[in-house]
Amino acid sequence: MSDHHFESAQALDSALAGAIAGRLSAAIERDGEAWLVVSGGRTPLGLFAALAAQPLDWGRVVVTLADERWVASDHPDSNARLVREHLLVGAASAASWRPLALTEQSLEDAVSELDDRLMRAPRFAAVVLGMGDDGHTASLFPLSEQLDSGLSMNSGRSCIAADPVTAPHWRVSMTLPRLLDCDEIFLHIVGADKQRVLAAARAGDDLREMPVRAILRQSSAPLSVYWSDN
Repeated sequence: MSDHHFESAQALDSALAGAIAGRLSAAIERDGEAWLVVSGGRTPLGLFAALAAQPLDWGRVVVTLADERWVASDHPDSNARLVREHLLVGAASAASWRPLALTEQSLEDAVSELDDRLMRAPRFAAVVLGMGDDGHTASLFPLSEQLDSGLSMNSGRSCIAADPVTAPHWRVSMTLPRLLDCDEIFLHIVGADKQRVLAAARAGDDLREMPVRAILRQSSAPLSVYWSDN
């Protein structure tokens, strides 16, 4: 695990965008394409803008989400909407987009189809994750009945449907083994409150209490923590 501390979110976004672009470029050189997994919410919006400005061969990049709320793509809570509006712009609009909320189907049918698609997808070049105040990451929430399935390294699943209990909307979330099948994971943390949550996560080992610990304590994929004071 490597730690990268910045005084401002703007400085963090610039540095993290460069690091992600480096992973994508290396994967394109190696494999001819690169898969990028991002997370939603407000925290990554500045990162999306900085990343969209990177001089990449965007036509060889495939973008998808670590998790998504089960809402229409134009819903105010849609992570896909944020990605389209803030990342897939300018030159980055040439990237291929793989949504998770296939709401024209039932949730059960969509998850079955996505599970197959993601199982056949190649190793990810970069996975960018956030962390909630309760220690969740992706849509692996502490009180979710589906948490054990999402954290299991032996489930044979690449994604699950999950009820977060403490947040609105059912979700589609990649599972821990699918997230870890990558060249590097970037954990993106902004603000003093999140730093306290991160410190608590590092201090314990109960994955069900704080699922982000599964990312912090694994040894399958390189992990870089990018965090800023504000």
